Amino acid sequence: MSRIAGRFAELRATGRKALIPFVTAGDPEPGVTVPLMHALAAAGADILELGVPFSDPMADGPVIQAACERALIHHTSLRNVLEMVREFRTRDADTPVVLMGYLNPIEVMGYETFAHAAAKAGVDGVLTVDLPPEEAHDLVQALQSETLDPIFLLSPTSSGARMDRISAVASGFIYYVSIKGVTGSSQLDVSAVATKVTEIRGHTGLPVGVGFGIRDAEAAAQVAAVADAVVVGSALVSRVPELLATPDRISETLAAVLAEMRAAMDAVPHQAASAG
Repeated sequence: MSRIAGRFAELRATGRKALIPFVTAGDPEPGVTVPLMHALAAAGADILELGVPFSDPMADGPVIQAACERALIHHTSLRNVLEMVREFRTRDADTPVVLMGYLNPIEVMGYETFAHAAAKAGVDGVLTVDLPPEEAHDLVQALQSETLDPIFLLSPTSSGARMDRISAVASGFIYYVSIKGVTGSSQLDVSAVATKVTEIRGHTGLPVGVGFGIRDAEAAAQVAAVADAVVVGSALVSRVPELLATPDRISETLAAVLAEMRAAMDAVPHQAASAG
């Protein structure tokens, strides 16, 4: 059983839902990332999603675009990100880590080389935003050969056929993008999310995580009531610019935001997760 599957099994056994924070590796400087990962895990993160900086992050809004730009000033590369995960693993062997990014850096490294290096570093899953399942065979094969979970996105416009196609190649969990647009945009319609999550569960036995548009603890709790996982990105990353002059405060500040979400999620009754 993968670390991701194991973590979801633990959560189901205790009636809790996964909290998955996203941060951009190397933002605002490389030395911040590993301490931040540890702080988020201590604050209640069940899985960590680590963004690989990219020059053209087309799925991301201004907040995460700016984070990528800050990280790239320091030339944070995919190999640097893997080294950060390796360093994180020296103190934390349990918290699953998912890399989220774009295909180009992986293609440059080579699928097999990347998958082997990621597994050796301690990565558990990979979400490649701009790789549709129709074109993902080679990367999925490379990831699966190293027991890494390929994670894919579904959106509000995804059809049942699309859900079936994604479910056939995905593992770990399904990431449902709850709004039409980029990260950090629009308002969250929780009733619409609940309807779509129910539909997705009819096509997969994997846990369903919901991200995009979750701005605060209240929204996190509302989504946790209907999904298996809550993914939070812009609400955390948006705090970084105000702390650029005091980077030593980033970990404690973002951890405090996450802890508030964790407390709100744990304070409300949840529907039983259907994932097996």
